[in-house]
Amino acid sequence: MMQRVIITGSSRGIGRHLAEVYIARGARVAGCSRSEVASFHPNYRHYVADVCDIRSIKQMFSAIEQEWDGLDVLINNAGIAAMNHAMLTPPDVIERIFRTNVFSIFSFCREATKLMRRGRFGRIVNFSTVAVPFNLEGESAYAASKAAVESLTRTLARELAPFGITVNAVGPTPVETDLISNVPRDKLEALINRQAIKRMGTVEDISNVVTFFTDPSSHFVTGQIIYLGGVS
Repeated sequence: MMQRVIITGSSRGIGRHLAEVYIARGARVAGCSRSEVASFHPNYRHYVADVCDIRSIKQMFSAIEQEWDGLDVLINNAGIAAMNHAMLTPPDVIERIFRTNVFSIFSFCREATKLMRRGRFGRIVNFSTVAVPFNLEGESAYAASKAAVESLTRTLARELAPFGITVNAVGPTPVETDLISNVPRDKLEALINRQAIKRMGTVEDISNVVTFFTDPSSHFVTGQIIYLGGVS
């Protein structure tokens, strides 16, 4: 049976790469972003949805339910960051970060569970960051939001286990995407030097972990956070 996969933030970067990976593996993929994206494969369906808007999330899941009648995998890739000292971070920026990085994941997990529990099978992968274990200066709001994601991941792993649903998270190191386009190079190099493996991450590094988490044989792996690059 073809895996049925939802990937948030799939218009570019890591999300687009993951969509291509799952399509190549024979899955049916539904992606979403705030802008329209041309379908690149017959098994890919794109939805224009704001992950912070519960109404658009429900509309998306309603359409997927009618078409697929179930769901196997949810990958919560969409997220935003803000690199600034805590004293210089406006309240509206903090609220926007938490709406995008935390509240949206909670909503997607809840809606996905409604579909997954019917078949008593599901795989959920959330995105954290090495900014959490590194306690990176200048990223207090972003790191705090991802710490919340990690706590949510561990708690949902326990709550959803009776439905046959696993919940895990991956914490990438810096990857050449739009998310880090404005980060000074010296700051990136300082971060990389704190890793055991001293290089930038790649989208392939990330998809390797994500596909492991979502494999049907990974049914005994849940509540785990895997940081890349030798970070602990």
